[in-house]
Amino acid sequence: MLRSKRSRALILAASVALLATAGAAQMQPLDAGNVMDAVARLKPGQYIWAPDIAPEGPMLVIVNIATQRLVAYRNGVPIGVSTVSTGKPGHRTPLGVFPILQKAKYHRSSKYSNAPMPFMQRLTWYGIALHGGALPGYPASHGCIRLPHDFAPLLFGATELGMTVVIVNQPAELRVAPTPQLTRQAPPGPAVWRPELSPSGPVSIVVSAADRRMVVLRNGVEIGSAPVTFEGVIDRVQAYVLRDVVGSDYRWAKVPLPGQPAAMAYDMPSQAAGRFQGSDPFRRALAAVVGPGTTMVVIPDTLGMNSGGGAPQQMTVIENEPGVAEWLGDEELSGGSPAR
Repeated sequence: MLRSKRSRALILAASVALLATAGAAQMQPLDAGNVMDAVARLKPGQYIWAPDIAPEGPMLVIVNIATQRLVAYRNGVPIGVSTVSTGKPGHRTPLGVFPILQKAKYHRSSKYSNAPMPFMQRLTWYGIALHGGALPGYPASHGCIRLPHDFAPLLFGATELGMTVVIVNQPAELRVAPTPQLTRQAPPGPAVWRPELSPSGPVSIVVSAADRRMVVLRNGVEIGSAPVTFEGVIDRVQAYVLRDVVGSDYRWAKVPLPGQPAAMAYDMPSQAAGRFQGSDPFRRALAAVVGPGTTMVVIPDTLGMNSGGGAPQQMTVIENEPGVAEWLGDEELSGGSPAR
C-alpha cells in the first residue's frame, strides 16, 4: 500500500512538472493520458524538459520513428520529451538497442558535405547519431535523429557514454505476436556468459519474444545471452528499470514508451518480472552483474533474421567496434571460441 501511494505521488509530480514546463500546453485534469497527450500535441521543434523531477538515477532514451518523438527517462521517470526528425526514405534510421559510443559538442559529417552536427551523440560507427538539426515535421535526415537545437544541449548534458538508446517503430495498432504456447518453449542454442569482455559499466538486458532469447549488455558490449521462456504474449516494446534489490526481491519499475497507452512508471512485482525464465546457472551469473540502474527492454521483434509481411521486424542488438559485439557459443558459461 505504501509503495502504491509513493508511486501515485511520483506519477502526479511527474505529470505536474512536465505539463507545467510545456510552454504551449494548457494545464488539464491529471488523468492517465495527460503527459503522453502533451507529447502528442507538441509541434515540430517543440520539447519539454523537467530534469528536477528525477535529479539522480540511470537514464534511458526511447526514440519512436512512428510518432517522431523522443522520451528521456531518469530512474524510470520521464524528464524530457521532444519532437525529432529521423531518416527519410532511402536513409532509414535503424531500429534497435544502441549505446552512446561518442559525444562531441562540435562535430561535422564526414559523409554529407561537412554538414554541422551540433551536440552529436554517436550511436553507430557508420554515421547514425543524435544531434541538433532542422525539424520540418516529417522524417528528413540521412538516418540520424535530429533534435531541436535548444533541446540537443540539454540532452547532451544529461547523458553518459555507454547509456542505452532504444529506437522503435511503434504504431498504435498491436502487431501479431507469438502465441502463449510458443513462448513457453525455449529455443535451441547454448547459453553464453563472457563478462570479461566488458568488466564494468551500466548493464542492459534485451529480451526478444520472437527469438525467445535474452541478451545482456554491459557498457555497450554483449557479455551474455541465453534462451528464455515466459508466460503471456509480448505484443509491443516494453521497458523496465531496476530500482532496488532487497534480498532476492528485484524491484523493477515499468517505463512508459511514446506511442503506447500512457500508464506512467510504476513498480512491477518481482513475480511479474520473474516471468522471463532462463537456466539456473545463467540466472545466477546474471544476478552477479545486475543492480539498481539496470535496464531491461522486452521486444516482440527478432534480433536476428529479417522477415517480411507481418512477421517481426529486424532489430539491431548493439552497435560497437567491429568484432566486439558478436555471438559466442559456450554451453558451460566458461568462455569458449566465437561462433558466428
